[in-house]
This record gives sequence, C-alpha cells and structure tokens, in this order.
Amino acid sequence: MIDTLQSLDQQWLLAVNGMHNGYLDAFMWEVSRVYSWALILVAVLVVNVRMGWRQTLCFVLAVAVAVLLADQVASSIIKPLVERLRPTHDPSLAGLVHVVRDYRGGMYGFVSSHSANAFAVAVLVGLMMPHRAAMGALLAWACLQCYSRMYLGVHYPGDIVGGMIVGVAAAMAVYAAWRRYATRMLGESACAYSSRDSLTVAAAVGTSMVVIAVAALTGI
Repeated sequence: MIDTLQSLDQQWLLAVNGMHNGYLDAFMWEVSRVYSWALILVAVLVVNVRMGWRQTLCFVLAVAVAVLLADQVASSIIKPLVERLRPTHDPSLAGLVHVVRDYRGGMYGFVSSHSANAFAVAVLVGLMMPHRAAMGALLAWACLQCYSRMYLGVHYPGDIVGGMIVGVAAAMAVYAAWRRYATRMLGESACAYSSRDSLTVAAAVGTSMVVIAVAALTGI
C-alpha cells in the first residue's frame, strides 16, 4: 500500500514538474518567494489599522502565532522525524526532475513548510473575515503557492497535503483562541469586518498575481 502511494506521489509530481517552459519557470519561482505575500499582508494590515491599534496588535499576534506554530511543527518536528527526501534529492528521480535556477531546497520535504504556512495564514484570515471574497481569494492564493512547490520539484503532492493539514490545524487552534480571548478584549469589533474589507483583501490577491505575472516576463 505504501509503495503504491509513493509511486503515485512520484507520478503526480513528475506530471506537474514536467509541464514546464521558460515563462512558467519564472512565474512559479516568483510565486514561491516569501515577498510574494507582501501586498496581501499590507492590505490585511491596513484593514485592521482602520479598526484601531489594539485590533491590529491582536491580529498581527494571531497570524504570527499561527505561522510560527505551523512552521515549527512542519520543520522542527515532522521533517526530522519522517526524513523523507525531497524529489530534488531523491536518487530514484535523478535526472527526471526539472530543477529551476538550481534550487533544490533542504534535504527533507515532508511536510511542506510553504504549504503549512500558506494555509495557516489563508484559513486564519479567512475565518476572521467571514466573507466569501476574502476566503476564496486567500485559499486560491495558498493553492497556487502549493502548486509552485511541486512545479519547482521540491515537494511531492503528499508533502503538500501534509502541509495543508498542519496549516489548517494551526489556523483552527489560533482562531479558537482568538474567538475566546480577543473578543473579550476587543468586544464585537474583533470580528466586525465588512464586505468592503473582504473585497480589499481579495483585490490585493488579484493584484499580487498580476504583478508577479508581469515580473516573471523580465525573468525569462
């Protein structure tokens, strides 16, 4: 059973990684970089600043804790415990994986820290802003982040799914604490985001995609 799942994981990875060209190499490279979140996080921060410094402080703390929790569980606990080689370091895939800009990542890939962190932020912020536009846009962005990691050949699909689970769990845990404690400190304003706020975040996601798509043209 395990051998079958591993074989499928390799096949799916090679299928995604194999659909490459110069533009997609540049685009996925930019998507995968940490700075690609910058505009989205600025938009989320601006939305909170309008609601006061206490709201902003609690929000930033919640997101930071969710990312720290997801990242540490993925990188400091699961990866060294499982020790699953990344595709780019797997001898059985030598010469089969398309490597972009000689980027191979660390030795181990299960679970994906990128996936865990992306879903921790997307799910937590989406839950805090319970409007479809924000949640949908953020989840789409997180999925694109995950796809880029497979495209770059540094994670198997199984690594990505494992990271998603870790990220969602971290987001749910922090959100539960947020609902319990932040609302006591801030009152109803802790969850008083409007549809306009949701659209602002969704617009930031869309703008980020456009900016990266254009930036990738210069990196071909």
